[in-house]
Amino acid sequence: MKLSRELVAFQARIGHSFARPDLLVRAMTHSSIASDTRPDNQRLEFLGDRILGLVVAEALMASDKTAVEGKLAPRFNALVRKETCADVAREIDIGAVLKLGKSEQVTGGRRKQALLGDAMEALIAAVYRDAGLEAARAMILRLWGARIEEVEEDARDPKTTLQEWAQARRMQPPSYEVMDRSGPDHAPVFRIVARLEDGRSGEGQAPSKRAAEQAAAEALLRKVSND
Repeated sequence: MKLSRELVAFQARIGHSFARPDLLVRAMTHSSIASDTRPDNQRLEFLGDRILGLVVAEALMASDKTAVEGKLAPRFNALVRKETCADVAREIDIGAVLKLGKSEQVTGGRRKQALLGDAMEALIAAVYRDAGLEAARAMILRLWGARIEEVEEDARDPKTTLQEWAQARRMQPPSYEVMDRSGPDHAPVFRIVARLEDGRSGEGQAPSKRAAEQAAAEALLRKVSND
């Protein structure tokens, strides 16, 4: 199989030249354009998620030989979550080479966090199947790079931190309410409020509910820490 000019350039960006180009094509094929003769990247995504987890776990243990599981786990979660995979995907411009159906193209699929994160995981699996674990590990460490070294010692996400703060004070878990959803379908903006049972609240906005909840939790954490 001969790769397109765009995929040849993409190989240079990721630092891996495929012996089996079909694996790269499959990794970049979304289900919206898949067919009996053109399989999508979902199975590769499933495998890539596990490979990423193994490599990141090993890297974290190697970078901090004294950290206990309770410290390693939130750092691990921060590095392998879909948002981080999507950030890495943007850095190597996966969106430019994604193969999408017309509906996804029209609704901004090349910028969607979920699609980018899934494609990044599929790419990891494609490299693994093409050249083995060491090649996949080398690419992950190269692309994740400073993220692994610089991940915060306490990398718990704001929602987890806020919930633990409330539990420590024998309060009910925070509630989250969608106050507004604006923008077109392909680029929505959610406005969410996080509330504690004592009435204190924080507000956040983001392109996804999950990210908006995190932003709201972070705003509320700032508020309670200043009270």
